[in-house]
Order: sequence, then structure tokens, then C-alpha cells
Amino acid sequence: MNFIENESEQKLRGGYYTPEDLATYILKWVNAAAPGSILEPSCGDGIFAQALASVDPGRKVELTAFELLDEEYQKTVRRCADLGVKAQVAHGDFLDWAIRKMIAGVPLFDGVVGNPPFIRYQYLPPEAQEKAELIFKMLRLKFTKHTNAWVPFVLASLALLKPGGRLGMILPSEIIHVMHAQSLRTYLGEQCSRLLIIDPEEIWFEGTLQGAVILFAEKKLEREQHSDGVGIHKVVGKEFMQADPGQLFDSVARINGETVEGKWTHALLTKEERTLFKQLCDNEQVHTFEQIADVDVGIVTGANKFFLVADQTVAEYELGKYAFPMFGRSEHCPGIIYNEAQHRANASKGSPTNFIWIRDAVDTLPKRVREYIKTGEAQRLHTRYKCRIRSPWYTVPSVRASKIGMLKRSHDTPKLIFNELGAYTTDTAYRISIKDGIDERKLVYCFGNALTALSAELEGRHYGGGVLELVPSEIEALQIVLPKALNAFDLSELDGLIREESAQRVLEKQTRIILGALGVTAQQQKMLLDAWLRLKNRRQRISEAEED
Repeated sequence: MNFIENESEQKLRGGYYTPEDLATYILKWVNAAAPGSILEPSCGDGIFAQALASVDPGRKVELTAFELLDEEYQKTVRRCADLGVKAQVAHGDFLDWAIRKMIAGVPLFDGVVGNPPFIRYQYLPPEAQEKAELIFKMLRLKFTKHTNAWVPFVLASLALLKPGGRLGMILPSEIIHVMHAQSLRTYLGEQCSRLLIIDPEEIWFEGTLQGAVILFAEKKLEREQHSDGVGIHKVVGKEFMQADPGQLFDSVARINGETVEGKWTHALLTKEERTLFKQLCDNEQVHTFEQIADVDVGIVTGANKFFLVADQTVAEYELGKYAFPMFGRSEHCPGIIYNEAQHRANASKGSPTNFIWIRDAVDTLPKRVREYIKTGEAQRLHTRYKCRIRSPWYTVPSVRASKIGMLKRSHDTPKLIFNELGAYTTDTAYRISIKDGIDERKLVYCFGNALTALSAELEGRHYGGGVLELVPSEIEALQIVLPKALNAFDLSELDGLIREESAQRVLEKQTRIILGALGVTAQQQKMLLDAWLRLKNRRQRISEAEED
């Protein structure tokens, strides 16, 4: 968990200011619908007001803007005055004002523009948290405390937009896939006739790993109107801004219906790729992960540095009786088999390969073990929430090993690990328990193929660093191929291959074997591999030029 005292001032106020060229591009599209009124819910230093002046030389549009910070509010007021923009700039809380207007139930604006604050819910003041939750409740949407300030800002802005109105905003790229934005995606799909996401290869905001996109949304004229759904358009550089945004909005390919339910990642695929993906998912030899296995988080220690230690610490405090083998990082298992040899190799590097599990009462423990417990108490580990709710604090609960493990995060492709040693895993990994009739080794072997890898890109999430992360509900949705014709396989050979070859080369080879056994043609295999590579490169921000 990130604590508020460890975050930067910029991150806490959510202030990533918009480049003028992006603001102008957004205003061109919104202003093309001839709006009489435009809302900007978080105006910052007034860059959208300046952009409005450039696209509305006749000063026909009236701008209503909000800003909490006094210094930025003053900048916007001065900019509007200097440029002659018709504006009502309020020094106050947009959400507070929006709630009152939403209660009245009358849409007010022809257009919405902006770059709302990116602030995690946990960092919002209590009164702001209450307002955010109330907006979800008013719109009858499911609320989660994992949300971010930008989500209720967009919800409230869209609620105040008139039928047929246009919304153009810069938002975190995670709108496409994170679970906490699902209510927003649902609301946008219900309320809007057409949606477009402009998805840049680059990071637009310097000094941050936060990816951002442009969202263009056109609100339905009436609730029953058909929705064309959402389209995602990839751009490289800023040359796209030289063209007419309206032409792009009208021409982009979109998906709707069941394809767009949940995450919007399927819009990153071509029509042919989506058709093939669905066709293979319907094959009786392809299963969702939850049909064949259960997923459980690894051991939650509450203080990993205390409970996961190297051999040196075990020797120093005579912890041998209480030390058990463990793994929990990608470097701990570069292949797909965790055995005694891999464990010894990790230990020789000084890695924390020992899980300390002490179940005896403190007064029965040897002197050096008691002294080790005291080192933890000197660090006040016993006062941490996860430690203080158990007794004694140093006895970790729910300790069990599973024959298959899976790391929570991966760089290129996720993989299953055959836990031959029976080592424990912490909450950086998942414990996988197979259901009746499933061959554990075959599941581990077959997990690495283009269909499963593509489903991981579609179901998972990623943040600034480009690492793929999967939570249990997303793992349960993965598509798993278990060909009946594939009975002979060598897990040890695959383990060696993974250690020596690139992830892409391994995936290509395994796709030929596994999907080939399913009857998937070479052309179809290539289509899946190309789709996986494109989504992986997007996540890692690798350009097509670099890949070539």
C-alpha cells in the first residue's frame, strides 16, 4: 500500500497540466457542434480557456469553470479577461456544485472539456470521498473505494451534459481496463451514442509514468437511441492533431454489444482477430481458468522483510527449525519448475529463500529465536494491522503450499510454475489448486500459448511501468487450452527453453505445438501471435519501429 506521506505534492493534488496543443485539439472537436455553453470541471491554469479563444474567435461560447486552488483560479480568471472569453470561473469544489445540479435533474451544458484530477480515493479528504460516493449512488452505479477522483468528475460532467452534447477529456489510459472504472465504462456505454479513445504510444505528461488518452464522447439524443459503442485509435507522435478530429471521430471502427461489456480492451483488436478469438473460446477443448482450477492469494505475512530471509539470517538467529523454502519473485524462478536445484541457486545468491514460520509460544522458544522476535518488535512490526490482529503476532496464518504457483506480475507473458519442491509463496504470487481430472503438469505446459497470452492482455491491467498484473478474478477469466490430442510433452525441456530463449520465441514454438494440436491453422496462429505482440508492445510502450 502507498501511504500519503510518501506521495508527491503534485500526485496528491492530481495536477498534470494539459499541453496547449492537446487542449486546442479537444476544443476543435467539441466546438464543431456549435455549443452555446461548455463546462470545465477542473480548469487549473486556464489552458482550455486559452484554447477556446483560439477556436471560438467570435466569443459565442460561454465557459463555466471550477478550480479549488486559489493561485490557479486567479490565473484562469486573468486569462479569460485578457482573451475576452465569456466565462464564469468559480473558486470552489466542482463535485459539491455538481451534486446540487444533478439533484435538480436538468442538463446544463452543450459541451464538456477538461483534464480532471488524478487522485486516488484514499488520498481524498473525507468530505471529498463522501461526495464521490454520492455521485455513484445518484447515478445508481456500483461504487468501489479503489476509485480515483477523475472517475466521479467524468460521471458528474456527463450527467450535466445535454442530449447530443459532446465531452472531450484527457483521462488516464487505465479507463480502458481497470476494474475501478467499470461503472464509468458502463455509464458511458448507456449514455453515449459514440465513443472514441485516442491512444498515444508516448507518455504525454513529463515526469510521470502515467499514460493518458483523449476521450471523445457524444451523448445520446434519447436514452433508447442505439449506441455504436467505442473505438480505440492508436497514434504515434502528435501529427494526428493536424487532421480534422471530427473526421477521425466519424470514421473509426467501433465495437458494441457483448464485445464491449466489461473492459474495453477488445476494441484494441481487429474485427478478424475478435472473430477468431471468440471462435476458439467456444471450442470444447478451451476452458476458462475457473473451470479447471481455483486461485488463492499467497501467504500474507504483514512484514515480508521479517518473515522472508536469507540463509545468513537463519544461521545468525538459529532459525533452522522454523525456516521453510519459499519463492515469490520472477528472478526466483526464471523457468517454470521450482525444484531443489533452483532453490539452492537462489540461496547461493543471498536471496530471501526462507519463510519463517514460528508457531510455538514465545517462552518456549530458544534464546536466539526470541531475540529475533525482539528485532521485529523493535521495528514495531507487532503494531502493523496484519500482525496485531493475530496472536501471537509472529505466527503467520493460512500457511500452505500448492503444486502450481503463479506470480501476480509479469513482463512479457504470465506463466504457471510447477512447484516440485513444495515451497511456500507470499502474496506476490497465487496458489493454484486444480480441479478433478486435470493433469497439473499438462496445465503448466499448455499455459504458454498465443490464445492464453492474448487473453491475459485483454483481461489484465497495467500501470506506468508497463508490467502486466492479474488479480484472481482476471485469472479466472483466462482462456486455457488443453488439447485432447496432446498427451506427450516434456516439462523439463520447456523449462530449459524458457530459461534460454526470449519469451516471444518460446510463445511462437509453444503456440505451434498447443494450438496446432487443437487444429488451429498456421495463419490463425500468426493472427493470434500478432495480436498478442501488438497489445504487449502497447502495454510496454514499444513502438512498431523498434520492434521491426
